[in-house]
Amino acid sequence: MLWLTALPIFLLLISIINFFGIRKPNKDSQITESVSVIVALRNEAENVVDLVRSLLAQKCLNNVEFVFLDDNSQDQTLELLLSSTAESANVRVLQGAPLPPGWIGKVWALHQLMECTHGEIIVSIDADVRLAPDAISRSIALMKSASLEFVSPYPRQIAHSVSERLVQPLLQWSWMTTLPLRVAERAPFSSMAVANGQFFIVRRTALVACGGYESVKAAVLDDVFLARALAKTGSRGVVIGGAEIAECRMYSSWSQIQSGYGKSLRHAFGSDFGSILAIVFLLMTGVLPLVSALLGSPWGVITFTLVTCTRIISALRFHGRIIDSLFHPISSILLIYLIIYSYLKRGEISWKGRSL
Repeated sequence: MLWLTALPIFLLLISIINFFGIRKPNKDSQITESVSVIVALRNEAENVVDLVRSLLAQKCLNNVEFVFLDDNSQDQTLELLLSSTAESANVRVLQGAPLPPGWIGKVWALHQLMECTHGEIIVSIDADVRLAPDAISRSIALMKSASLEFVSPYPRQIAHSVSERLVQPLLQWSWMTTLPLRVAERAPFSSMAVANGQFFIVRRTALVACGGYESVKAAVLDDVFLARALAKTGSRGVVIGGAEIAECRMYSSWSQIQSGYGKSLRHAFGSDFGSILAIVFLLMTGVLPLVSALLGSPWGVITFTLVTCTRIISALRFHGRIIDSLFHPISSILLIYLIIYSYLKRGEISWKGRSL
């Protein structure tokens, strides 16, 4: 079973490298470039008030506009948005046009927002993200100092329910253990590009050069595919540590997790073969080590310990719960289920009232 240990050793090495090497936002810095903060909203009544408050509290931005688009919401999103921004001079509220064929709803909304803004730097924020007052300015300062064209600060992922705690930490663990970030940010291979659409900052010139949001108009995983499109046109960027400046609670129940991952996981690994490889990877790193350990194999114990260490490193860097690392085998089984579920339910899953 020695072969089973080789992969976790590699994952642990990458985890340690990323733990110390991941870029983190700089100290406060006045941003003189014009900045457009864009937010697409659809059925976000429960988030919009806190979101607006978080954004309007941003500091150290000398020339900033906040532009919101209500994407034909069916709840009170628009009313709450208008009342929350009524007294703010640098805020605009747009109403979205009907979704055209061939577009994903969020990407269509971002495309409309981009067309109506003029900032040199574009910052897109998801409705469930909450920012520290210096989050945007510090992230832009890092992007400039590192000579990058885009950065994606990775928020602390808030998880309260058991299902959230089992599944959500795998998001950052997946790239923290497999992708050396300092290499990826300069690599000429678009396959190494990684991003998180919850909080995405990009220079307008770079976004225009890659074809804008239209280049990913049909991509469910628009963030990852946008990062790849940017990389293909020579732009450089990467995920950065954002746990100290941003937080996000993506889902609050198992049903939301099923729908959220169900709409995207079949696209996450590039192809059906890629999905099979992902399942094999999860079996090798999450399930087989525990099975071997329970059968009395010392190599199984060592392998399980090494994988658990990678989860602990990821939890420490992104302010997660260390205790949840011990349940990695269960997390792996759940993610395998969600990958299969995503294939079985293709065309049957709806999100924000739209079929995907």
